[in-house]
Order: sequence, then structure tokens, then C-alpha cells
Amino acid sequence: MDIQDKMIEATKEIFSSMVMMEITVKEVMDNHGALNDTITGMIGLAGTHKGVLAVHLPYSVAQAITSSFLMMDVEEINEDVHDAVGEIANMLGGNVKTILSEKGRDIDLSLPSTISGSQYSFQSDKQVDKVIIEFDTGKGTFIVEMDLEK
Repeated sequence: MDIQDKMIEATKEIFSSMVMMEITVKEVMDNHGALNDTITGMIGLAGTHKGVLAVHLPYSVAQAITSSFLMMDVEEINEDVHDAVGEIANMLGGNVKTILSEKGRDIDLSLPSTISGSQYSFQSDKQVDKVIIEFDTGKGTFIVEMDLEK
């Protein structure tokens, strides 16, 4: 099983067990272009593998996911949404860490951070191998991306 398959499995598991949402893979992508009205949760990887794991959620999807995760209605992009998206990135980062190395011992994760905006791009200034997967929640799609330095 390759990294892409394991990332799909990990993302589905987190959404099923923690967010209470069943998601499906829409497509595996080479690139995603500019992000519009989106919030990105990201976590850095350092050690035997260096890079970043990011979850890109359009505002409406981020609100739906946060509502489901926190079991309350979320009407705007607020601190709760940033916290929920950061926590999802954190959970995914923990899974990716164990995917990339035996028991995750030789990779350290940064604290999760989030950015959001009406339009921005997300790209590394280094040569990276990318894994980009678009998922469908039934309430819209979102992207999980991992960029690992070559």
C-alpha cells in the first residue's frame, strides 16, 4: 500500500470517527491552483522526512465540518472553525507520521496552524513530491495535500 492509499484511509477514518462524516475520494490531483474563500490547516514534518501536510477547506465545507465535529451550528469562519481545522490537520499529521516511519519515532510534527483568505496560493519554495487528494463530504469537497522534500 502506498502513501496515497494510506492517506486516503487515514483521512476517511478521522472523518468517520472524529468528525462523524462519511467522505469519499473525488479525485487524485497533480495540482490545485489558487485557493478561494478557503481555510487551510497545516502541520510541518521534520526529521527523516521533511515537508508539510495541509488540509484545504472551502469556507462552507469548513463550517459544515466544524458543526459536525463540535455538534453545534457554525455560521461564520471564527475561532472555533480555525481550532477544528487545526485539530483535523493535527490528527492527520499524527497518522502521516506513522505512515512515513516506523512508529513515527524519527519524525517530529510542528504545532498545527491555520490560514484563510479570499484568494491565496499554497506552494513550497523547495523541490517536493506532492500527494494531493480531493474528498467529497456530500456538502462540498476539500483537499488533503502532502508536500515532502525530495
